[in-house]
Amino acid sequence: MTLVWFKGVQGVLGAAAAVLASAMPLASLAASPDQAKTPLRFVLLSKVSHPWFDQVHEGALAAARMLSSQTGRPVTIDYRNPAKATISLQQEMLRQAIATKPDGIFIDLLDSTQLNPLLRQARDQGIGLVLFDSKSPADLPITTVGNDDCRLAQMASERLATLLEGKGDVAIMQGVPTAPNHAIRFRCHQEVLHRFPGIRVVATPIDEDSIALAEQQAVQTMQAHPGLRGWLASDASGPVGIGRAIRRLGLQGRVKAVGLDDVPELVSFVRSGVVESSMATRPRTEGYWAVLSLWQQTLQAPVIERIDTGITVVK
Repeated sequence: MTLVWFKGVQGVLGAAAAVLASAMPLASLAASPDQAKTPLRFVLLSKVSHPWFDQVHEGALAAARMLSSQTGRPVTIDYRNPAKATISLQQEMLRQAIATKPDGIFIDLLDSTQLNPLLRQARDQGIGLVLFDSKSPADLPITTVGNDDCRLAQMASERLATLLEGKGDVAIMQGVPTAPNHAIRFRCHQEVLHRFPGIRVVATPIDEDSIALAEQQAVQTMQAHPGLRGWLASDASGPVGIGRAIRRLGLQGRVKAVGLDDVPELVSFVRSGVVESSMATRPRTEGYWAVLSLWQQTLQAPVIERIDTGITVVK
């Protein structure tokens, strides 16, 4: 397995870390003695309980430890993840998080329109906000942490088209259609594949960001389309479910899959050749920088519109 960082992200983050480190003494001076002793609590709200969000949590905890060490101020991460990826459940959990009056909330949106009123409510109450692996509503600018979702999908689609030599039937797992990042990736997958007349998209199942449902949908799709040659996904659950289905049906080598992200089970599929490769969003980095952005907001620092955490190629 090879991990390749895209667009020199390591250097960008290293430079940003150096800037942050040099600015920290000034930030500490700006805080009052009482404020410096007050604990900070940031709420991490995911789309659903999933290994990908556990990696975001790991990155957030690393940032919290760093901030506590550097500032002497206790920083805790309140990790909340819905059992299912439904808008109503995420709305309720966001409502509950706001009621606890945290110092900040970082969230991966299932729907930007329906969650917009609650995001406004949080902002009106002075709660810091960061969106990770998502997009900011057009009428409510919020700092976003993540990568270029369209470029992520383009890289995966172009790789699959190359593997198939520009011909064959393929399927695209959609994820959660209302989720901004999943919708962008699905659209950009389609746009790339439309450039190849020999490639036909024969199925676009929805997995609702559930690995179990992704496996079920992938099995049904391959049974309905025995000539299927390739798979793409728009979320982190899709490629794991697809990998399980390919292995279950004994189609390793016959069906090419290019995944998204680098959760451990997917990495094992890449290592064993069940999945050819994957384009990863670097969730630990997203969690780390989301927490740093929320901390800066507590110090009234200028808000950054977007933090690009880059793309990792797993092959």
